[in-house]
Amino acid sequence: MAVIRKSVFREAHHTGASPGRRHTYFFKPENLRKLLEGIYAGAILHPEKEFSFEGHPNNTTTEHLQTLYDLGFRRVSYGIQDFDLKVQLTINRIQPFENVKHVTDEARRIGYDSVNFDLIYGLPYQTQQSVSETIDKVAELMPDRIAFYSYAHVPWVKPGQRSYSEKDLPDNAEKRALYELGLRKLKTLGYTDIGMDHFALPQDTLYKAMQNKELHRNFMGYTTCQTDLLLGLGTSSISDAKYGYMQNLKKVETYKEAISGGEPAIFKGHFLTQEDLLLKEAILSVACKGELELTEQLMELVTDKAFEDMKEMKREGLVELDHGYLKVTETGKAFIRNICMLFDLKLKQSIPAEQQVFSKAI
Repeated sequence: MAVIRKSVFREAHHTGASPGRRHTYFFKPENLRKLLEGIYAGAILHPEKEFSFEGHPNNTTTEHLQTLYDLGFRRVSYGIQDFDLKVQLTINRIQPFENVKHVTDEARRIGYDSVNFDLIYGLPYQTQQSVSETIDKVAELMPDRIAFYSYAHVPWVKPGQRSYSEKDLPDNAEKRALYELGLRKLKTLGYTDIGMDHFALPQDTLYKAMQNKELHRNFMGYTTCQTDLLLGLGTSSISDAKYGYMQNLKKVETYKEAISGGEPAIFKGHFLTQEDLLLKEAILSVACKGELELTEQLMELVTDKAFEDMKEMKREGLVELDHGYLKVTETGKAFIRNICMLFDLKLKQSIPAEQQVFSKAI
């Protein structure tokens, strides 16, 4: 007799359209219910499931919040970026504070356990005053988690960023000052820096996971759930099956064409070697625990250049190196991406030095 295995859903994250697009949308509540009930049909929902979604403050209604709550969602994330009107107009993300307050209050009234805000520093025309005033407004709502991201200027990837240029952005020193200002204000409010870009209040599960060294990180960011399987559904989404990665086609039209034709809608993928798996664990240890055992097996893979960079980071006070262990210092937390890059041996192997592909780490 064949044994039919059911999928177990422990964690789900639903994303909508980018608020920066000209025509934003969010499924109607009844369509959301139909979509998600179809996905979960025949599956087992874990008793400790963590379901979350990204909401747009301008079009997330009480009906959306209630429908998703009824389906098991308990965390909502809102992309704020900055409350300064000039900044919002420039990046085409106009989200009045009143709208953010309304959807935050409604989520809490309905019973959501956690509300997350995404903030960004380094945006065009952003100043210390605008960042300070933005965080002051955030303080009125006190979300449970805050992601404080560095702005990535990649107009070769995001054409919408061509409406302004690098001269409209804070220079490196100004951008660093924006980060330090935000860091100070968030800590004063009671938030703890739990890792790369993320802050949480003591009652949040992400904070507790950090305290217990149980944090994990995947393509969606930090999570309390450690699993070897992450399924990405929809255009451009990425799946992680531990031994391999796969990304879906990026355009809706080609994605729909492949699906309609019964073909895999795959854009690209990569199978991980044993070396890849070892380096992956090293990077996750730095990003999630702030420490790493420098085993003989790992150090055989680290390049001489990376090892010299590691020692330079020690001299600069970003890491401690002692008895075969690396530990990220308080100062080094802002540079966790750079520290992780020490162990990303394939980062530059296949990319010509003159080719721009990624944004700056800080």
